[in-house]
Amino acid sequence: MPAHRDEWEQRLLADRKMLEVFATAIGGPFHVMYPARVVRNIRAFQAVFQRTGVPGTIYYGKKANKAACVVAACVQAGAGVDVSSLGELEAALAGGVRGADLVVTGPAKSEELLGAAVRHDALVAVDAPDELDRLAGTGARVLLRVLPPHSDSRFGLTAGEVEQALATLDRDAIRLEGFSFHLGGYEAAPRAELALRLIEYCREARYLGHPADTISIGGGFGVDYVPAEHWRSFLRGLNPLWFHRDRAPKPESFYPYHCPAPGPAMLETILAHRQLGARLRTADIRLAIEPGRALVDRAGSTVFAVQGVKTRTAHGHPYSILTVNGSSLSLSEQWFDTEYLPDPALWPPRPGRVTPACVGGASCLEDDMISWRRIPFPRAARPGDLLIYPNTAGYQMDSNESTFHELPIPPKVVLRDAEGAKFDWTLDGTTALR
Repeated sequence: MPAHRDEWEQRLLADRKMLEVFATAIGGPFHVMYPARVVRNIRAFQAVFQRTGVPGTIYYGKKANKAACVVAACVQAGAGVDVSSLGELEAALAGGVRGADLVVTGPAKSEELLGAAVRHDALVAVDAPDELDRLAGTGARVLLRVLPPHSDSRFGLTAGEVEQALATLDRDAIRLEGFSFHLGGYEAAPRAELALRLIEYCREARYLGHPADTISIGGGFGVDYVPAEHWRSFLRGLNPLWFHRDRAPKPESFYPYHCPAPGPAMLETILAHRQLGARLRTADIRLAIEPGRALVDRAGSTVFAVQGVKTRTAHGHPYSILTVNGSSLSLSEQWFDTEYLPDPALWPPRPGRVTPACVGGASCLEDDMISWRRIPFPRAARPGDLLIYPNTAGYQMDSNESTFHELPIPPKVVLRDAEGAKFDWTLDGTTALR
């Protein structure tokens, strides 16, 4: 499953010294971030809004990655941030995001979070009727989060709760700026259909004297990790024998690693569906989006060092078990009973014979596997080699951080372009070094 690799990552892999310097200095697993790619991703979404003439606002779904450099990239590119906790809100403010450029989501928000949202003039996505009661008289800016029809989600307001809120909401006490929703999956049409329904909610709210000029359709913008032909071939031939202990995840558990219309292209498709863009323009409604994974697409990688190599045989064929200096907590997909499929690069490049290998963590847990799949590496790995997993910035590298075995949490190395093909680098949250 060869991954799409950006030019910056190709430069890093071609550098004879930099990865070795990082691995030696850090002494454990680490992540690499390239925030210039985040800026480019934001600009691509902004370009869709500009081309279609639809007023749009982008909020980065901060839960996708905790790196401070991503927040800085949002500030640079003019994007806001979607936060769901007091810690995330404070981190965004510390990174230079204005309070008015924050949207506060999540269920059953604490008093501290609601209070901070009001103080900093953040937009609050109200998830339950009691949140409106708790915000009464504060002048808070709010969206009403709508439970999608026929959904069994625990999030959002039912149609009856929305109507009750509209009937009782004091427009002088709370500023109702519109409505929001979140959908699972990565389909464009259902998002457009629900947005069309919310246009009618906006009209009803305006009739009652509320501004109601915003609809947020949340995130779920697909990311294209691997070429289409490799993804189709993998699904057609999926076989438990490819995996250590024959442990293949169920096909439906995999993230759709190929997406034919990812990120900004998906936004364009949403706006084109049943002329949603034109209807938003006519109604003078702003469309807000909250992409997470799609804004950090190809903006980061995760690096492990090989600590040990064993040879085993399964079904008459030898393969290697690599143990690396980290754990699957640093590559989160395993903890959702699935597998991260884009192939890691084995570094440094050397001649050799294709050697299949699975990758295990250095913990004492049998199931601490970073890759159950026997990956066809171009040569046999050795202790001291590095494995660079591509495109891990979205929900992989820090969703399940832990100091298990009292090991430190892997740091993030931030790369920025310097003269020629070189990089300046720093650890996330510190000043730059050359």
